[in-house]
Amino acid sequence: MKMIIGLGNPGKQYESTRHNVGFHVIDELADRMNAPAGQMKFNGAYTVIHRPEGKVMLVKPLTYMNLSGECVGPLMDYFDVNLEDIVVLYDDLDLAPGKLRLRQKGSAGGHNGMKSLIAHLGSDTFNRIRIGVGRPINGMKVSDYVLSNFTQDEQPLLEDMVKKSASACIDWLDRPFLDVMNNYNGS
Repeated sequence: MKMIIGLGNPGKQYESTRHNVGFHVIDELADRMNAPAGQMKFNGAYTVIHRPEGKVMLVKPLTYMNLSGECVGPLMDYFDVNLEDIVVLYDDLDLAPGKLRLRQKGSAGGHNGMKSLIAHLGSDTFNRIRIGVGRPINGMKVSDYVLSNFTQDEQPLLEDMVKKSASACIDWLDRPFLDVMNNYNGS
């Protein structure tokens, strides 16, 4: 089984925020893959899709961003999913809106959701797709910025990033992540 994890915060008030781009990609994948109704386990929403390549699980941790590992670690243990069989989607301040960066390992880079995942998984060696949200301007606090909505001008960039990220995930189901990385990095 492969697991695709989108990080975000549950609740209507966070739905359209920069921090929730991972959730947006999971929604896009669920639509494209005609995902069955979701289930709940370990404080996370998930669905399992049966494909010719094998099972794919789409996951949205509902623990709030900073505690994402509390959901993902137990889900991986319960379903016996290996680290090399996951990809994590999350917002990245160091990338401009519209940019993606795929990596196979790395530090949390100050991202609390990734810190939680690394702590609960005991490793920083797992596939990830960093989705650019840009940096705050005019002295805005980072926490306020990531919990703000994309501007009207950024909406087309958001839609493009979500579609490209979903396509990269689908490509990964058939190809090694390194090949997918080489294809999508810089886009």
